[in-house]
Amino acid sequence: MNHLAPLAERMRPQRIEDVVGQEHLTGPGKVLRISLEAGRIPSMILWGPPGTGKTTLATALSQSLKRPFYTLSAISAGVKDIREVIDRSKGMPGSILFIDEIHRFNKSQQDALLGAVEKGWITLIGATTENPSFEVNAALLSRCQVYTLKSLEPDSLRKLLDHAQRHDEWASSRKVILKEDQALLRLSGGDARKLLNLFELCVEQIQPGGELTDQVVMDTARQFIARYDKDGEQHYDIISAFIKSIRGSDPNAAVYWLARMIEGGESISFIARRMIILASEDIGNANPTALILANNTFEAAEKIGYPEARILLSQCAIYLASSAKSNASYLAIDQALDLLRKNGDQPVPLHLRNAPTSLMKKEGYGKGYQYAHQFPGNFIEQEFLPDVLSGTKFFDPGKNPREEEIRVWLKNRWKDKYNY
Repeated sequence: MNHLAPLAERMRPQRIEDVVGQEHLTGPGKVLRISLEAGRIPSMILWGPPGTGKTTLATALSQSLKRPFYTLSAISAGVKDIREVIDRSKGMPGSILFIDEIHRFNKSQQDALLGAVEKGWITLIGATTENPSFEVNAALLSRCQVYTLKSLEPDSLRKLLDHAQRHDEWASSRKVILKEDQALLRLSGGDARKLLNLFELCVEQIQPGGELTDQVVMDTARQFIARYDKDGEQHYDIISAFIKSIRGSDPNAAVYWLARMIEGGESISFIARRMIILASEDIGNANPTALILANNTFEAAEKIGYPEARILLSQCAIYLASSAKSNASYLAIDQALDLLRKNGDQPVPLHLRNAPTSLMKKEGYGKGYQYAHQFPGNFIEQEFLPDVLSGTKFFDPGKNPREEEIRVWLKNRWKDKYNY
């Protein structure tokens, strides 16, 4: 018996028939069961909340098919790790590569998988808690089936508890009487891993043969569950909730997630740095002051330190959450980069080139450039893009008062060239 491994790991099913709570995928006549019976599964993305069985399904599928099974975590793996697995898989077609947290891979990391998936060197199973339509690039997504996993219902959670009490050597030896389960079910939030690990913590707190009540669960939760693992999944989940709450203009939720990070010992610089990024990515020119405030908060909070820095961080988070939002700047630079990568470097028009030497002037460098400040309103219409990109619009002002002013200002100057 390996009691050192968490109960959730000890109870991980090895067969698809034993997976609980995802019958819409694993039940008789359902898509994954049919694929297994045919002896072949497609590359897939498993999308669902934490603790719904994504890793379990991947493991059970590989066990059933008796295929070579490799696993990587997108938190720690890079392109080199991916290529090593692909190289090992070339001699064993059909090898399964499971990538946890695949949404954390950047574009180049995801692109490294494309050829191997397309050629059948590997069958990819990616797990993500984020919507793959936004977090997985289109080329890779088109080569995978997306299967959605659901949070576990109370009946499924009770099955897991019963199974653990009956079949785990350590849990069954404790002979604990599960008198009440509402607190366990409520605190687990449909997460099987959280349920079983909390159950294990609770069982450790009471004498063998004792009763497990809701009060015991709540007391245990207050003692253990508030822990904040700065290097693990919760770290990323909570900062994600914090950022999304600000982006969604909910200052109350933002302050709650901020409190979770502060209480857990998160560094000031990590929190403040993320708010600086958000101020530009999600607010931008809808309220340019947001970036100034976020940057000033970073500097001031670093100088002051905890505990007083919590007030500065809270003020900034509330301000950002309560601000008008726009991602126009973020979209503009990403569209420009995407076009650059597709079309390559275009030559700088001659009239925009610098002409520090007489030879360059003879070659036409700078010829025809018109100095805007010499014209009414400090503006004169001329071409600033490479010829092949003339009229390409990257910046589309958002639907907010500040950027609507910018839209009118640009439209008055550029008429219909950029269709503002």
